[in-house]
Amino acid sequence: MAFVQRLALFAGVLFCTLALAMPGAIAQSISSGDPIQEIRIEGNQRIEPETVRSYMQINPGDPFDARRIDQALKNLFGTGLFADVNFRREGDALVVQVTENPIINKLAFEGNRRLEDEALQAEVQLRPRVVYTQARVQADVKRILDLYRRSGRFAATVDPKIIKLDQNRVNLVFEINEGDVTEVRRIDFVGNKVFSDSDLRDEVVTQEAAFYRFLSTTDTYDPDRLTLDKEALRKFYLSEGYADFRVVSAVAELSPDQEAFFITFTVEEGERYTLGTVDIKTTLKDLDPESLRDIVQTDEGDWYNADLVDETVQAIADRVGSLGYAFVDVRPRIDRDAENKILNLTYDIQEGPKVYVERIDISGNVRTQDKVIRREFRLAEGDAFSTSKLRRTEQRLKDLGFFESVDVQAVPSDSPDKTVIKVKVAEKSTGELSFGAGFSTADGPLGNVGVRERNLLGKGYDLRAQFNISGRRSTIDVSFTDPYFLDKELSAGFDVFHRRFDRDESSFEENNTGAGVRVGYDLAEYTRHTLSYTFSYDETKVDDDNEISDVIKDEEGDEFRSIIGHDIVYDRRDSRTDPRDGYYLQTGMDFAGVGGTVTYLRNTLGGGYFIPLTKEITLGATGEIGYIRGLGNDEVRVTDAFFLGGQNLRGFATGGVGPRDSDTNDALGGKFRAEGTVQAAFPLGLPEEYQIRGRVFSDFGTLTGTDFEDDIDLNDDATLRLSVGVGLTWVSPFGPLAVDLAYPVMKESYDEDELFRFSVGTSF
Repeated sequence: MAFVQRLALFAGVLFCTLALAMPGAIAQSISSGDPIQEIRIEGNQRIEPETVRSYMQINPGDPFDARRIDQALKNLFGTGLFADVNFRREGDALVVQVTENPIINKLAFEGNRRLEDEALQAEVQLRPRVVYTQARVQADVKRILDLYRRSGRFAATVDPKIIKLDQNRVNLVFEINEGDVTEVRRIDFVGNKVFSDSDLRDEVVTQEAAFYRFLSTTDTYDPDRLTLDKEALRKFYLSEGYADFRVVSAVAELSPDQEAFFITFTVEEGERYTLGTVDIKTTLKDLDPESLRDIVQTDEGDWYNADLVDETVQAIADRVGSLGYAFVDVRPRIDRDAENKILNLTYDIQEGPKVYVERIDISGNVRTQDKVIRREFRLAEGDAFSTSKLRRTEQRLKDLGFFESVDVQAVPSDSPDKTVIKVKVAEKSTGELSFGAGFSTADGPLGNVGVRERNLLGKGYDLRAQFNISGRRSTIDVSFTDPYFLDKELSAGFDVFHRRFDRDESSFEENNTGAGVRVGYDLAEYTRHTLSYTFSYDETKVDDDNEISDVIKDEEGDEFRSIIGHDIVYDRRDSRTDPRDGYYLQTGMDFAGVGGTVTYLRNTLGGGYFIPLTKEITLGATGEIGYIRGLGNDEVRVTDAFFLGGQNLRGFATGGVGPRDSDTNDALGGKFRAEGTVQAAFPLGLPEEYQIRGRVFSDFGTLTGTDFEDDIDLNDDATLRLSVGVGLTWVSPFGPLAVDLAYPVMKESYDEDELFRFSVGTSF
C-alpha cells in the first residue's frame, strides 16, 4: 500500500514538472536564432491577427529566441482572451495557434429568492458581451457568497453553469441555493465580573435568536456588526468608569451543520476610576478658561465617564469656535493615579493645525443623487475644517428622512494640512402609503389614505396626495415641493385641494376648492422663513335637519378667500422627526383680504422644549397660542375661527372645547386659542428592534372669544381644560401605529369628550 502511494506521488510530481516546463520546452524547440520571416495566426475568430501580434511584441525579422517566445506566450495568456495558446515553427514562419475564450451571451441567476437579480448583478463583475474566464467566474462566485453572508446566510452555495452556443458564445447561469439564515444561537462573555452576561447583551447590537425576533435581523451573524459590538462594549465600560477596559477577543464559531453561530467575547474589565481634579488650560490669547467652566460636564469626585468627556470636548470646541478661533484643538489629558484609582483630568485648549477640506466622498446612495446630499453640507472643498459644521451637516442629512443611517467622518488625507470627508449612507424607502383610523365618541369611525414620495426621482422632490374619507369629511390634497428650486437654497411648491368638512359640532358643511404657492428660505443657519399665497372658493351649507344657530345660518353661501401668509421657525432640536433634545420657536401670520370677500388677520406663536432625562427617556413640552380678528367692520366667521379638541387636545372631541350656542349646542370656534402638552416618552422594556415606545402626557388649553356675544345665548368660559393620558407608538412593518387613551380632568359641562384615538400607516 505504501509503495502504491509513493508511486502515485512520484507520478504527480513528474506530471506537474512536465506541465510547468512545457511552455519553455516548446519555446526551446523552436529556438535557433534565425530571423522570423512570417508570423501566422490560426484559430482566431473575433480577434484580429494584428491584435494578437501586438500582444506578442514579436515582429518579423526578430530571431527565433526562446526567452522572447516564452514571454510572448505569457503576454497572450495574460490578456485573458485565450483559453489556450500554442507556438510552432514551420520553416521560417512562426505559427501561433490560439483558442479564444468564449463571449458571455447572457447572464442569469436561478434559485435566488431573498436577493433580487438587480442586487446580484450590481455585485458581480461579469456582464453580457464580456470575455468568459474561469478566474472571473470564481471571483464572482465569491462576491455572491459574500453578499449572502452579509445577509446572514452562511450556508448559501453558488454553482456556475455554462451553456455553450454557436460562434464561441456561452450563457452563464449561477445556480444558487440560498440556504437558511444562520442565526446567532448564543452570546457568551468571558472575564466579566462587574456586569452580568445579560447586562452586556443589552449593550451589543447582535442579539440571540428568539421566536419573537422574526421581524428583526439583529439575530443573524454579521462580521461588520461584530466590530460595532466590540466598540459598543468599550464605550459602555468607559462610560461607567473602567478606563482600562479592553476587548481581548471576539470569536464567532460556526456550528458543524452551518445553521448557527456561537459568539464569545473575552474582556478585561480593569479597575474603576473616579475623577480627581478637573482643570481647563489654554495657550490661546484673550481666552479665559474659567469662562468655559459652565459647559464642563465632568466634576471632581464623579465616576469617570468617557461619554461626558467627549461631550465636554465638543462643547468647548463649539464655544471657542464661536468666539472667532477658526482652528482649535481640545485634548483631554489624563494623569492616572493607579494606586488610588483616580484620574486627574485637564482639558487642554490649543491652536490646532490649519486643516482644510480636500474633497468629499459619498457612498451608499443608489437612488439619491449626489447633489441632493452635497447641498446639505455646511462645508465645501477648500473650506477650513470645522467639527461643529460637520456635525450640523450630519444632522441635516438625517433630517431629510431619506436614509436609514448616516455616517459622516473626517479622515486624514495624503497632505498633512488637508482632510477628506467621507459620507456613508444607507437608503430607506421614501414612498409612503398611509392609512389612518380613529374613533370619536361624537363622530364614530373615521379614516384616511395618503400617498407620498419624499425623494421623487432621487432629486429630493416631495410629492404628496392625501385622501380623507369619513362620515364627516372627505378631502383631496395634492402638493409638490422642490426643496432647492433652480438649484438655489430656496424651496418652492404648490398645493391643489378640494375639501369637504361636515362640521357636525357646528351643524354645517363646508366645501373648499383652491390652490396655493409657497417659497421658503433660510434667514440664518437655524432660522427659516416661508411665504405663501392661497386662493380658494368656499361654499357653506347648513344642516336643515337640525336646529341650527342663527350665527351659522347667516354664514350660508359662497365666499372667496385670498390669503397671504408667512412663518418663521427657529429650530435647535437634535431631530425634527424624533426630537430627544433641544427646542424650537415658531411664529406665523395670515392676512386675508388681498381680493376675495373675507378679511381677517390671524397670528400664531408656538414652541417646544425637549430634555433627555436619561438615555432612553425624553421629557417634552410644547405649546401654541393664536389670535384672529376681523378687519374693518368684518366679524370673524365660524369657518375661520380656531377650534380646539381632538389631536390638539386629547381627551376632548374635535371642536369639543370653546364657545357654543347654548340653545343648539353648536360649536362656534374662538378668536383666542392656547394649548400645550407635557409628555414623557420611554421604552416599554420590549426588544429594542420592535421600536415600541410608551408615553404619559397631559394636554391643556383654552378657547374663547367670538364676535357674536350680543346675537345669541352663548356658553363661553375662558377656563383651562386639562386632560391626562397614556399612549404608545409602534414603528411596525405596517408603518407607524399610535394609540392614545386620555381622560379629561378639568372641563366645562358643555364640552364634548373623546377617550380613545388610534392611527396606523404603512410604507412602500
